[in-house]
Amino acid sequence: MDTFRHKGLRNRLVKEIVEKGIKDERVIKAIGAVPRHIFFESSFIKFAYQDKAFPIGAGQTISQPYTVAFQSELLQIKTGDKVLEVGTGSGYQAAVLCEMGAKVFTIERQKELHFKSSLLLPRMGYKLGFFLGDGYKGLPQFAPFDKIIVTAGAPQIPEDLLTQLSIGGMMVIPVGSGDVQMMTRITRTSETQFSQEQFGQFLFVPMLKGVVK
Repeated sequence: MDTFRHKGLRNRLVKEIVEKGIKDERVIKAIGAVPRHIFFESSFIKFAYQDKAFPIGAGQTISQPYTVAFQSELLQIKTGDKVLEVGTGSGYQAAVLCEMGAKVFTIERQKELHFKSSLLLPRMGYKLGFFLGDGYKGLPQFAPFDKIIVTAGAPQIPEDLLTQLSIGGMMVIPVGSGDVQMMTRITRTSETQFSQEQFGQFLFVPMLKGVVK
C-alpha cells in the first residue's frame, strides 16, 4: 500500500536530496515516484524515508536515497537507454532507473536477494531482466550497454565491464579497496579509449566475486 502518509514522507525525502545538490528533474521525479517503504520489512517501515542506507540481509544494504540519486544523475539516463546494473540488492536502484525510462538488466550474486527482487519488482509494475551471476563478468550476451552502474565498492575497474560499454557509453562505479571509495564515471570514447572523472568519496559494501547460492 502506498498511502498519503508515504507520499508525504517521500516528498520530504525529495526535498532533502534537492537540498543536498541533486538537480536532474528526471532523477528527482523517479525518487518521488518509487515507494521505497515496499523494500522494507513491515517492522522497519519507519526508516524507509530517511536519507540513510539500511541493512536488508545477506550482509547487504538498501542504498541511501541520496547515493542512488547521485549515481543516477551521473549516468545521464535517456529514455530507452540499455542499462546494466551490477548488484541488484533490494531492487530499489533498479526501480529508480526503470522510472527514468531505462531498459534495465540487473545482476546479483546473492541468490536470496536475486530471488526476492525478481518477485517484488514485477509485482510493483517494473519490467526488467534479472540475472543471478558474477557482477565482475557482467552480461556479455546482452552487451553492449549504453550505461553501466555498479552499486558496490570495486577494488579496481573490472575489465569485462569496460568491454561491455557501447562507444559513447558511461559507467558509474565506486572504486577503492579501503573503507571508502571514489565515485568514478568512465566514458568509452572509442574502441580502445576511455576517459575518467571523479566525484568524491562514498561508502559502499565491497564488490565480491562468484555467486552465493
